[in-house]
Amino acid sequence: MTTASQRSSRSGEFAIFAQGFRPFFFGAAVWSVAAIGIWVAMLTTGAALPSRFDPLTWHIHEMLFGFVMAAIAGFLLTAIPNWTKRLPISGAPLAGLAGLWLVGRLVCIFSALMPVWLSIGSDLAFPVILVGAAAREIVAGKNWRNLTMLVPVTVLGISNLLMHLEANGAPIAPGLGWRLGMVAIVALISLIGGRIIPSFTRNWLVKQNSSQLPAPIGWPDGAALGSLLVGLFGWAAFPGSHAVAYLVLLGAAMNLWRLYRWRGLSTAKEPLLLILHIGYGWVILGAAMLGLSVLTTWVPEGAAIHALTVGAIGTMILAVMSRATRGHTGRPLTTDTSTRLIYILVTLGALVRISAEFSTDETMLLLLISAGLWCAAFSLFAWAYAPMLLLSRDNI
Repeated sequence: MTTASQRSSRSGEFAIFAQGFRPFFFGAAVWSVAAIGIWVAMLTTGAALPSRFDPLTWHIHEMLFGFVMAAIAGFLLTAIPNWTKRLPISGAPLAGLAGLWLVGRLVCIFSALMPVWLSIGSDLAFPVILVGAAAREIVAGKNWRNLTMLVPVTVLGISNLLMHLEANGAPIAPGLGWRLGMVAIVALISLIGGRIIPSFTRNWLVKQNSSQLPAPIGWPDGAALGSLLVGLFGWAAFPGSHAVAYLVLLGAAMNLWRLYRWRGLSTAKEPLLLILHIGYGWVILGAAMLGLSVLTTWVPEGAAIHALTVGAIGTMILAVMSRATRGHTGRPLTTDTSTRLIYILVTLGALVRISAEFSTDETMLLLLISAGLWCAAFSLFAWAYAPMLLLSRDNI
């Protein structure tokens, strides 16, 4: 069966604005490398950008609201046509959205050189219009159940505003913006992962004639998702609360059970599936570490945060981008050597980045190694997947 997004493809040489995943997946990969490169340069030289954000805040902001937001846009603009059976946003409107995203990145670099209202408005224009366009398509297609997907994206936009306000001296609780933004992204991973991971796994295992299929979605999934989200959003608001930390640990434990029910070990022969289970495993590990970082001195908070960001978010974005790109350009849903190497690099990068938080003597070295591994993973994705993302199938 031909999807709505596939029906919209044109056979011209360049197809970058034919479907939503094309400009935004490519942009996400390129910006993730550029932003980390800029951050490392500032970290090692002491230089700063002409931005209203200090270097660390800029780094956090651009990874959450630049890199991740682009990947989310690519996913939503590609998934919504399949949900609604409507043709996707493409051509000039898609190019306009991509342009707004790019303007936001430039504005956040040079925001100290322009009025506050202009810098904030320019950066927030993209998430506001993205949510509006996505909501219009979902409502027009009467696909009411997927309106819930826009809630975390809306929270992400609000979090972006909070970071801007805090940077400009507004009385915002320190760090609330980035904490809320990170949790909103993890919530989206939990929602989407709970749909696609057991579904894709079941489909593949059926083809393998396996009798060990994922358990049907039921109350354990709802309980696991609910406990995790209540705990994480509670942490975003009250990061020092022991009661909230126990809720986060409960959510981690229940999601470990949830992940076990998805039969991930049975997918070891297909890395394109296995990486989704690994990515969700990082969510569980990061949540457990986050709870422990509040309750004990054994786990640094930074280790927990980077388990959720570099580990869970980085891995899941690469897993979804590679699978969606292959699927929506008519390629086999299996990995090649480059894709397997991408998964290995991002996993090693997460492990090294977490190790840096426990180190006392080699912290900077480990940070640089982790940054190098991250940049290698996303550079390889951009290079290997550029022909699929930028060109039509007829011209590859």
